[in-house]
Amino acid sequence: MSVLVRDATPADAAVIADIYNPYVTESTATFDTHPVDTADRIEWLAARDARHPVVVAESDGKVVGWGSLSPWGTRPAWHRTAEVSTYVAPDHRGGGVGLALMEALLQRAREVGHHVVIAQIVGGNDSSLALAERTGFEHVGVLREVGDKFGRFHDLVLVQQILS
Repeated sequence: MSVLVRDATPADAAVIADIYNPYVTESTATFDTHPVDTADRIEWLAARDARHPVVVAESDGKVVGWGSLSPWGTRPAWHRTAEVSTYVAPDHRGGGVGLALMEALLQRAREVGHHVVIAQIVGGNDSSLALAERTGFEHVGVLREVGDKFGRFHDLVLVQQILS
């Protein structure tokens, strides 16, 4: 499968929400608990900057995944650290979309001068942990039982990659 990664536009907001919402309502891959809508994603996209882009992955002209770099914390000394997130449509998982998104986002992080990229992955999410390892992330810790979703507590695995 051929995958093209490009910057997201407001026209992608609905499909970004459609891809994200099953992760919210059916999985622990995100600790969000309320689905988002198109208007929310348009506003979210408008608030992004060049250092914290959102990208989408297209296959055969259809958006099948998205990813983002987000600020890590609010304190000024964290300005060269970003958090990476990727989400792939269920019918395209395992086909290289996540890898294409992650590689593109790591390249963007380098280009805009980030020093470290961090990912937060729920314990037991073996496919995301494998993607992180495959793309050069190092396991740096586990926060025990910090997520309360679906009536259970979940661990959060922290991984990071030092870019420069």
